[in-house]
Amino acid sequence: MTAPYRRPGDVPDFLELLRLDGRPMVVLGGGAGIGRQTVHALVQAGADVVCIDRESHLAKAVAQEAGCHALTADATSRDDLSQALDEAARLTGPLTGLVDIIGAAAIGPLSAVDDAGWQRQVDINLRHAFLATQLAAPSIAAAGGGSIAFVGSISGLRAVPDESLYGMLKAALHHLIATMGSELALARVRVNGVAPGWTKTPRLAGMLGPDKWRTIGAQIPRGSAAEPWEIAAPLLFLMSQMSSYVTGHVLVADGGLINSVPHPDVFARAAEPPAPPIGAPA
Repeated sequence: MTAPYRRPGDVPDFLELLRLDGRPMVVLGGGAGIGRQTVHALVQAGADVVCIDRESHLAKAVAQEAGCHALTADATSRDDLSQALDEAARLTGPLTGLVDIIGAAAIGPLSAVDDAGWQRQVDINLRHAFLATQLAAPSIAAAGGGSIAFVGSISGLRAVPDESLYGMLKAALHHLIATMGSELALARVRVNGVAPGWTKTPRLAGMLGPDKWRTIGAQIPRGSAAEPWEIAAPLLFLMSQMSSYVTGHVLVADGGLINSVPHPDVFARAAEPPAPPIGAPA
């Protein structure tokens, strides 16, 4: 969907460009963490949102607290996802946007991955993105255009220990974003992504204790891992007309980690409490 035509030199209402009033949008994997925060972000901007998760109780809980719709589907299944997107359109009208949060890393060396593990990782990190793009893009184009956004990872941009398979699949996702951004541009469908670094999602928060998070924060120039809302915020930007001239791009949101080289002195910071991020909600 394009911004209203303005004469050269006119100044737009920039905050209005961030609004999504009445625009039907879907969040895949919206039941927790970054997905939950993204549902709230889109709803607050005025979108008519459908939260889709394979865990029905999570989707319903987020929909209830955000004031939107909930559906249950396995996004790695073509039939499941197709039915869910059709039902979402019946609930809200023709879709103008889709955010896909889904992904999970299997940690360990590539030599330890068997065929079943390979397929699980392909499904959870790449197949759903292929299906979401293929199934949703024609509908979004028919509605006049809109935006698709994925969550990638800095593991798809750098070699991360014990994340060879995950990083390879995220790199493939990033390339999917680049190619589909070009392929769908004339159909007025923008395709972008956000590549987070360390983020305190519920899954990682359950795996790592305070000492681990302090060590992680000591290696990040910002001084701490991201909170899920700090990844949802750039996703909101990519779904809005604030990013109307951005497509095929992966925005890195990692607190500066990817541009830094660890130094022994930074580990001394692990004993210090991290400073709160600028602009963090009270």
